Amino acid sequence: MNGFQVQGWCPGALLPMESGDGLVVRVRPPLGRLSPDQARGLAAAARAHGNGLIDLSARGNVQVRGVTAASHSALIVDLREMDLIDASPEAEQRRNIVITPFADAETYRLASALADALVQMPPLPGKFGFVVDSGPMPVMGDISGDIRLERAADGQLLIRCDGAALGAPVADVAAASVELARWFVDAGGVGDGRGRMAALIGRGVQPKGVLTGTVAPAAKAVPPQPGLVAQGALVAVAFGQMRAETLAGLADLGPLRVTPWRMLLIEGVSVMPALPGLITDSDDPIRRVEACSGAPACLQGRAAVRDLAWRLAPQVPMGRLLHVSGCGKGCAHPGRADVTVVATAVGFDLVLNGSPTDAAMKRGLGADAIDLRGLF
Repeated sequence: MNGFQVQGWCPGALLPMESGDGLVVRVRPPLGRLSPDQARGLAAAARAHGNGLIDLSARGNVQVRGVTAASHSALIVDLREMDLIDASPEAEQRRNIVITPFADAETYRLASALADALVQMPPLPGKFGFVVDSGPMPVMGDISGDIRLERAADGQLLIRCDGAALGAPVADVAAASVELARWFVDAGGVGDGRGRMAALIGRGVQPKGVLTGTVAPAAKAVPPQPGLVAQGALVAVAFGQMRAETLAGLADLGPLRVTPWRMLLIEGVSVMPALPGLITDSDDPIRRVEACSGAPACLQGRAAVRDLAWRLAPQVPMGRLLHVSGCGKGCAHPGRADVTVVATAVGFDLVLNGSPTDAAMKRGLGADAIDLRGLF
């Protein structure tokens, strides 16, 4: 009833994914940053070659929606002129790196070294990724990644397997990342072209020698919310989706850093911007809701979900999370939530303290019948 198809790969710019509203073209900004000219150009390209909608993904990427087979090639030309595209689909897929938006110069140096080393990596599964959380404050403990670069409490640089409690001290980030990726493949981490580090570690397999984890990473900070930070201003958009005009307006304020929390960091500003469509208040109830595109924008969506998510948001207390999913795949939030509402072929299922694949306490509800009061 909750049937869905797991793709096993992520869309890119050169290899987009078909959706209900056209092709989804995922752009992976180098080092997670967009210059003002790149952001303006991306906004113009989204209007010219897509439907004008832009998504912020949970991997710190930007997605242009509504692209057609006829307009895709022209979009690629524009992206190439903006230096927002890789040389090949293979290079694009390998560059699955999420960098802390609070990066300092040393973090960007490490991330650049890792990016340069990707050509030395063995063939890895399509969803295999890297997290560079070595900035002044570790903030990406909730972000999925197979090989993680972090710091210990004393500032020591660590490389850590996802799923392992301890990391290994490292001096040469590039060489250690390549070695750990090769170990992952040699240890049996890949099967039928798929595989994740946490699953391998969960089977009791551990790297040996200098890659053996011996040091705990520093305690992770609470994921950030909209507001002013040392680097500038963090702003959000509902469900991570905005109009191209919003991105163009933000580009006028300064360089942008793309975050994995579906927010953008505007570098160097000291006042929260007042642009239509932005969420600048950390207490905004829509920040307590995760919702995918749903039908008809997603081919696997069983129902429209965002209008329902908007209606239910005021019922979600502070500190709690509601996930409204268009199918059992749970793309917007694959993990657990306090309440999950899942669209099925016969209505909506309601799951408490679980994920879309967990057992539901209620099944087949009509959208109008869903009321969350008393469930948190």
